[in-house]
Amino acid sequence: MKNIKVLVLEDDLETVEKIFSVLRVIEDENKVSFCVTVIPDYIQVEELINKNPQVKFDVLLLDRDCFLGGSFHNVDLKNFDIGKVISISSVPQYNEDAKKIGVRRVVVKEYQNLENFAIRLKMEISNLLTIER
Repeated sequence: MKNIKVLVLEDDLETVEKIFSVLRVIEDENKVSFCVTVIPDYIQVEELINKNPQVKFDVLLLDRDCFLGGSFHNVDLKNFDIGKVISISSVPQYNEDAKKIGVRRVVVKEYQNLENFAIRLKMEISNLLTIER
């Protein structure tokens, strides 16, 4: 069984719950195992990720705003395969900003319809895994 390391930069627990449920379904359907790390604020991104480039992840789910008032866009994307980064902001402009720094995959988060977000995220991650095989 293939292990896939996922970094989730997200501070909203309801969204994190949806992401975990999506990953669980993908695990069952694709015979993969996800090792998930969730970081809820931009300061921890700087300390745990940017200062430790030897720590590698296969997939990055990238929100923008965090509850501390900073931006998850402070993550050093040079440490990631840019084709495996998915911007998941609820603000269209923030997803456009992510595209300007090289991100090609976007799934807009809809707080009023997180189920739709989950469906589209599952498709995007499944497509990413299909490309990888």
